Parts: sequence; C-alpha cells; structure tokens
Amino acid sequence: MTQSKSRIHADPAIFFFDEDQEDQFDRLPDPLIVVILNKLSDVRSLGRCLAVSRRFNSLVPMVTDIFVRIDRVVTSDGPGCAGDSDETLTLTSTKPRSLFSHFLKLMLFTILKPLNHLHGGVSGPNRPLLPQLSHHSPVQVLKNFTNVENLRIELPAGDVGTEEGVILKWRAEFGSTLQNCVILGGTRMDHKPVPDNATITSSLSPEENNGSIPESFYTNGGLKLRVVWTISSLIAASTRHYLLRQIIKEHPTLKSLVLTDADGQGTLIMGKEQLKEFREKPLAPSASSSRTQVPASNMKLRYAPYLELPGGVGIQGATLVTIRPATDGNANSGNGNNGSGKKDSEAFVSGSFEGAYKDAVKALLKRRTYLLEMNGF
Repeated sequence: MTQSKSRIHADPAIFFFDEDQEDQFDRLPDPLIVVILNKLSDVRSLGRCLAVSRRFNSLVPMVTDIFVRIDRVVTSDGPGCAGDSDETLTLTSTKPRSLFSHFLKLMLFTILKPLNHLHGGVSGPNRPLLPQLSHHSPVQVLKNFTNVENLRIELPAGDVGTEEGVILKWRAEFGSTLQNCVILGGTRMDHKPVPDNATITSSLSPEENNGSIPESFYTNGGLKLRVVWTISSLIAASTRHYLLRQIIKEHPTLKSLVLTDADGQGTLIMGKEQLKEFREKPLAPSASSSRTQVPASNMKLRYAPYLELPGGVGIQGATLVTIRPATDGNANSGNGNNGSGKKDSEAFVSGSFEGAYKDAVKALLKRRTYLLEMNGF
C-alpha cells in the first residue's frame, strides 16, 4: 500500500500581475515613504533609491537622517590622490604607531606645565591616511541630500595606532573649538569568569592610599604613555573637526553630527548649539597642520593600577583623562553658570561610553583627581 505524497500547488493569482491594477505602494502618502527612507538612512542604499522612480527621486533628497560609511583607506601618495584640490576629500587622519617624532618631543616638555620630570621623546613614522567613500568624498555624496538634520559618518578604523592589547577610547564635543573631551585608556583588558554578584573593585598600593600615584608610574614610562594617548586623541579629534567644515557649511539644516570609526576608538559629536556656534564663530586652524587649534585646557587625570569590573572584566593601568578649555572656568566664574557647566561636563563624561567601559569610567570617577594644565597647540 503506497501513501500518496502531498503536493503544494501555487496559486496562480499570487504571481499574476495586471498592468491595469493599481500599485498599492503608490497609495502610501509621501510623508510615510520619507519616514521609511529615514529608517534606511544608509547613503548607498538611498543613492540606489534615487534611480527607482521619479517619485523616489523627488523624495530621497527629503531624508533627514543619513549614515555615511567610509570603507576604504589609501595612503596620501597612492593612486588618485595627486592633484586633488578638495580638502574635504581627505578627512585626513594621522595614524601614528608612535607619534610625530620631533613634535611630541617638544610637546612632552612644554604642553604639560606641572610635569617637569618627563624625559625623552617618542619616535615613529608619520603616515597621513586618506579615507575614501568609493572614490567620492562625503561632501560629494551628500550633495543630493538637501534636508539633512542628523548625520553620522563612520571611518574604517581608529586614528591612533596603539600596541596590541592596549585600550584607547575617546569622545570629544566641539563647537567652533573643543568643549569637552574624555579619554579612557588601559594597557590591557582581561576577561575571566566571576560570580554574577561581583562588584567593581580596584587594587590600591600603599602609596595610593596616601593619595599619591605610585612612583613607578613616573619611572617606567606610564605617565609619558598617557601623555601620548592624550595628545594623539586630541590631534585626531581636532583633525576630524576641521575637515567637517565644508559639510556643515553646505548643510545648514544639520542639528546633530557624529563622526566615529568602525573600531569604536574615537567619536566626535556636535549638537544643535555646537553647530550654530561653528557657523557663527571663525575657526582657529592650527599653524602646524590642517586641524582646529586645541585651546589651552585644564585636565583631570584619574588612575588605577588594576580595575576589576562586573562580568569578569579587568583593566590594567586604567586611566581616565577629562579635558575642558581653561577659559570655561574663567568665563563662568562671574555669571553663576559654573555649576551648570560643571554638571553638563560630568554628564558628558559619565555618558561617553557603554558596557564595561562605562563601568570603568564610573569607578575611576571615584578615584583621586590629579590636575594638569595643557598649553594650546
């Protein structure tokens, strides 16, 4: 006795298309389609939508949320770079393994006023890099979009080269110049299983219990390394900021702008008020390169030799550096806004990172603070 096999019969009506039948998609109102396109956001996909139909071609430029991924990096002396007069093509980021040999030698002795015991310099090749978006700059790609309000640009990699295992993350807020910057670093991150109810702890040496950074921090190059991290991150942030000027100029509708990288190393942010300030105040370029000048700033450094976090995460040489322009305190001292500015800065620092890095910031904020001064450069 054989069992009959069941068969699936396709309904011909499903595949039948009547040319006279109304396209149901055409019944959707334009504002709803724009909402859908906003959810799409990716500039490549939106570019393809421009060619779908006349209707799409007219609606895509109305999109307000855009994401631009730059996925190719070539050296500045590579093919196609010669004769390129559009500065914004470069979105230039310097990717040093160590940083600017003679530049940092000078910085290490002059930029941090209280640290007279630093010696030596940092040597290494200076390799300018040129990210490109399929041979087109973000400025060119965004020309079709006239109503951009929220723009996010992603570079293919972080700007600052580090040794294997080193943790370096930064987040900077700019208007016409630097307003806030937070840098989180560590010489190594460990992962090990721990109980779910583990709490944040950190190891303390006797010297730290007395309120001092261990002497070894100064003698084994630990402090100099943190100086390099700080200067490298500020150079990366100020370079990104300077090269955004053409985009901001051509898109007056912008309300928020984020420039990050696929590694999650650094993020530059500008909100509505910062963008307004950027347009109204002249930019102060650095004399040494195509980047915004970093103003004289006050720095707060917090350090823990080892930080143990929930989830079995441990960070060796955990360091938190927060930076604000030195003029902020003077500007606010007489108008009653100092408390508000301090509160905004603390909120910026505590909300800069996610996950274990957020826990690390929270733990380091409880540590003793060391105040430093940095000259503009």
